[in-house]
Parts: sequence; C-alpha cells; structure tokens
Amino acid sequence: MRALPSAPVEKVIVTYKSKAAEAGSNTAVKTDTAEKAAKTGEKLSFERRLAGGGALVDLGDSATKQDVTEVMAAFRADPSVASVEPDIRAYAMAVTPNDTDYTKQWDLFEPTGGMNVPAAWDKTTGSGVTVAVIDTGYAAHSDLATNVVSGYDFISTSADARDGNGRDADAKDEGDWNATAGECGLGSTASNSSWHGTHVAGTIGAVTNNTKGIAGIAYNAKIQPVRVLGKCGGSSADIADAITWASGGTVPGVPANATPAKVINLSLGGASATCPSVYQTAINGAVSRGTTVVVAAGNSNANASGFTPANCANVINVASTSREGNRSYYSNFGAIVDVAAPGGETRRSTDTPGTVTTPENGIYSTLNSGATTQSAENYKPYQGTSMAAPHIAGLAALLKSAKSTLTPAEIESAIKANARPLPGTCTGGCGTGIADSAKTVDAVTTTPPAGTVFTNATDVTIADNATVSSSIAVTGRTGNAPAALKVGVDIKHTWRGDLVIDLVAPDGTVRNLKASSSSDSADNVLTTYTVDASSEVANGTWKLQVRDVATGDTGYINSWSLTF
Repeated sequence: MRALPSAPVEKVIVTYKSKAAEAGSNTAVKTDTAEKAAKTGEKLSFERRLAGGGALVDLGDSATKQDVTEVMAAFRADPSVASVEPDIRAYAMAVTPNDTDYTKQWDLFEPTGGMNVPAAWDKTTGSGVTVAVIDTGYAAHSDLATNVVSGYDFISTSADARDGNGRDADAKDEGDWNATAGECGLGSTASNSSWHGTHVAGTIGAVTNNTKGIAGIAYNAKIQPVRVLGKCGGSSADIADAITWASGGTVPGVPANATPAKVINLSLGGASATCPSVYQTAINGAVSRGTTVVVAAGNSNANASGFTPANCANVINVASTSREGNRSYYSNFGAIVDVAAPGGETRRSTDTPGTVTTPENGIYSTLNSGATTQSAENYKPYQGTSMAAPHIAGLAALLKSAKSTLTPAEIESAIKANARPLPGTCTGGCGTGIADSAKTVDAVTTTPPAGTVFTNATDVTIADNATVSSSIAVTGRTGNAPAALKVGVDIKHTWRGDLVIDLVAPDGTVRNLKASSSSDSADNVLTTYTVDASSEVANGTWKLQVRDVATGDTGYINSWSLTF
C-alpha cells in the first residue's frame, strides 16, 4: 500500500476538567492560551471550541516538532487540563492500487460503467471469505497463486477431463479446445482453450498491490477452483455435485471440502425452459448452508428465462453492461435478472463475430497463452455475462467479509437495493441496475436509525388463480418515502412459486417484489424486501397485492409491514 504522507502538526486539542473555568468559558481559554504562549515562547491562539468540548489551539504553520512537544507539555502540567493531543491529519484510504494494469480496469472505477469498487476497500477487501469458481479449472498464474486454495475436479468422464481419469483432487485446467467443427455437436466450431475459469477468478480475487497485473475486487478473499467444464462443456450432474461440495455439502466418493465457500460463481449455462431439479436441489442446499450463488444470465441476447442455471431460484442472476453503461449487445435480459454488472464489449454489435475491435472496452483479467494446453501466463480482455457475474461474486465476498452474519438473501437484497440505474439503456430488463460496491458495503455496515413501522395483521385468503390485496394507511409522515423502504411479508402458502407479489404505492405505481417460479415448491414467503420508493409521497394507502397464478395450492396473507 502507498505510504501515508508525514504532515506537520500545527494545532493541538486541549480538554479541560469539567470544574475548570476553561471548560465552559472561551474567555478563560483565551487567557490560559496567552499564559501558555508566554511560558513556552510560542505564538499560540485559541481558534474555536469543538463539539465535544475541547479547545482547538493554533501554533502556526512554522511550529517544529520540538515546539509542539513543549506546548503539549505545558498544557499537561496544568492541573486543570484533562488531556491534550495533536490535531493530526487523516487521508482517504481508497488509494489507487499499484498493479501495473489497473488503469485498464475501467469496470472497477469509472463513474459511468464501473462498479465503484475502490471506495469499498476502505471497509473490506474480502478477508476470511472463500469464493468457489465452478468453471474450467485453474491455469497457474502468479497474479492469483497466493490467493488460491485447493479445489476439485468434478469432471467424471475421462475423455472430457483430458487428464487420464475421472474425478480427482486436481482442479488444473487441462484445456477446453475443440480440434474440429462438429466435435461437440451440431453447430459446434473448432476453437482454442479459453482458460475461462482463470479469467473469472482474476476479476474476483487477483492479488492486489503487488506491482504487477491487475487488482481483484475481493483481493484478500481466497479462490477455490472447482473444475466442471472440459472438452465440450460439462454435465449438469457434475455441476450439481460441484455446487454441493463447494458449499460444504456431502458428495458420495468425494472427500469433504476443507475450506467451504461462502460464495459460488457460476459463469456457465445452457438452454432450458426450466431449471433442472438437479440444479435447484444443489442450489437450495448451498443456500441453506449459507452460501451465496451467483449466476451469469447468458449471452444470447434473449430472455434469461430460457437458460439455466440462470432460471433457477435462490440465485443472483447477473446481466452484463458495457463501458458506456448500456446493456451489452449480447447479454440476456428479462424479469428474472436481479442486477447488472460490467461484462464489457470487446467488439461492437455490428462488427464481425469473433473479432476483437475494442479490446479497451472488455474486462481485463488473468489468462494463459496456450492454444490448447497451458503455456505462459498472460492477461487479456474478454466480454460476456461470464465476466459480469464475478463482479457480483466479488462484491458478495466483500459484503460477507464486512459482516459475517449476512445471509445469502440479505446479500442479494443489499446488492439489488443499492444498485444505480443504468446510465444508458436496457431493453428487456436488467434487474435493479448496475451494482454499486461502496454504496452496498456502506449499507450493510451502517446501523440505520430505527424507523416507524406500520403493520396490517388481518388475514387475507389467497385462492387459486386469484388476486388479493391488503392495505396499510400511512399517516404522520412528511415528504417522500425512503429510498430503502422495508416491506416485511409473511404469507402462508403451500407452493410459494405460484405467487406474484407487488407493492402498490398510493398513486397506483406498482413495484414487483417477487415473481412466480414453477420450480420453487417451498412453503411460505417470510422475508423483508427493500424498495426504492423515494419518488412516492409517504402518506397514503399502500397495498400488498398478491396474485396466485396456478391451481392446486392456496394460502393467505398472514401479515405485512412497512418500515419508514
């Protein structure tokens, strides 16, 4: 880290004992300061009284260390003085990392398309948190090595693994190249190895302030490479087992994970109209163990609902934005997207596919130069929701490190509630906006003042395929509702995936709190949503509107509340 400057002390803070005349009289302080000036031979002046009661005494800008020492000794020798201390300087600690390629990481710091990461480093750098990167494995890289912990290779088919066996404890990336077109199915093309997992890992946890390469978002977190993608991708069975193992669950035939991850990054996916149960079961298990699961929305410029695991419940689904703050031309979109993050554009949408025409607008991270097998380490820009997701995984690690008690639901809520609107455009839906690291960290580490709670505990029956509502009359408030309005919901229902839940403001504006999900078979909705209602007048009748979109299960609104 950069050394702090050494600034001269020009003032001292004198606190008098409560019974001393100087404790309550500025005139008495001026007299005492003049006496100390005469005694020490220094030019002292009383500047002002501080809020805490201390007196700020100025020595002038020519005072030496010896002068300061003599003045403080004179005040300390006075029996009416309780304490005296120098008026020292403080500095912003979010200094620019000394990593040589940090200037290429617009995604971390630029105000338009970046994620406001450096300002979060004053409070947290990810220490104590392990992030599992479930991907192609790890290509050795000196800008990652000290942050990497042991992972596992979950590819069960030897030919796909390319390491001569099935599952093993070596998460080394053996390469995912394809030698010929059609090798991996109709429409597949020949390609070099991507070293995809290593690129993702660098965004999350590259070693920082080591005078080389790049800075990681959660640079004091640990990265656990978990290999599931090899030749021709990876299977849902292997990926599901990897999710379970990475989060500390038990997988038959696999040793227990000695360093379970509290954040999982899944920058992978395939086409599927629904979330396979094998994925949902594994994700639910991970979340129940306290692990936040982050998923890429997909790169097909289509609704994310048609891709998995993006369409699974209990995940943070991440769309990609460009350097200009627009939805990246390739990014999936839709109502199931939770939030957006920089994924970059290494070419414009009208440029020839496969070309790299705007490398400066991509996401720069750790990589390997090998065409098939590993060779020399390097760095390159990539684009994709695969690059956006690790920005959110890194932020989740910062949050978990800053406040270890946070649950996955609380981490997701905080990230979504503190995102900022896209400065550009997003057709189709990009969640709550671009995540803001510093704002989110501040939100979870700052104790909010106790608010006024309005509650309706009258039961309202929810019939099949019906829409019902419950009202709360808010009175006695001034101005608009808060930007972080808390909506507490307690709904009893035997299949909560049937429910769409909206908050209706007094002027009729509808804010969706929960979408329906055919794969979410759990009982009840018992949670608190955070809503930006700052554009609404606080006073008036607010409604919780609940719509049941399927048959076979019913329930009721037990209670709900608004905290202003």
